[in-house]
Amino acid sequence: MLMEARLLDRQESDALQRMYSGHHGWLLQWLQRKLGNRGDAADLVQDTYIRVATGRSMPNPEQARPYLVQIAKHLMIDLHRRRKLEAAYLEALAALPEAHAPSHEDTLIVLQTLAVIDAALEGLPPKVRETFFMSQFDGMTYSAIAASLGIAVATVRKHMLTATRACFLAMQQCGEPVCAC
Repeated sequence: MLMEARLLDRQESDALQRMYSGHHGWLLQWLQRKLGNRGDAADLVQDTYIRVATGRSMPNPEQARPYLVQIAKHLMIDLHRRRKLEAAYLEALAALPEAHAPSHEDTLIVLQTLAVIDAALEGLPPKVRETFFMSQFDGMTYSAIAASLGIAVATVRKHMLTATRACFLAMQQCGEPVCAC
């Protein structure tokens, strides 16, 4: 996950500790019910608290659960999309004749590349990420995305540029060759 680190002041650190102590168990159970898997739920709980810690502000104590749920829902969507993408890739590989199938090493490289792209997208605002996914994975037109999200087509273009740049920069930073076509 590519996120900018920031130092929490004492008050924020104490608030985060209280939020974690007061809601960790509840959030874990809630995610486990939603996901049906304790391991994934535990991972998303930790990712949720990382998002809180690296966020711009700490919610008021009475807003902690709705705030945590909102973050966790976005993380669940990202997890499902990532798994759907990986499954589609592996399914496409399975359909290839053995002579044309990539090596295990190449498959691992592609999956690692997908993880780098996923991490780059995860650091973007939710609307930008949603726009990118709707275009690239759901095959929606910019006009359809704009209508679905209630934004202008120009905003869709701007979000797509932001997301594409983030992917491009992430690939460059990890040393992967990037086509500048």
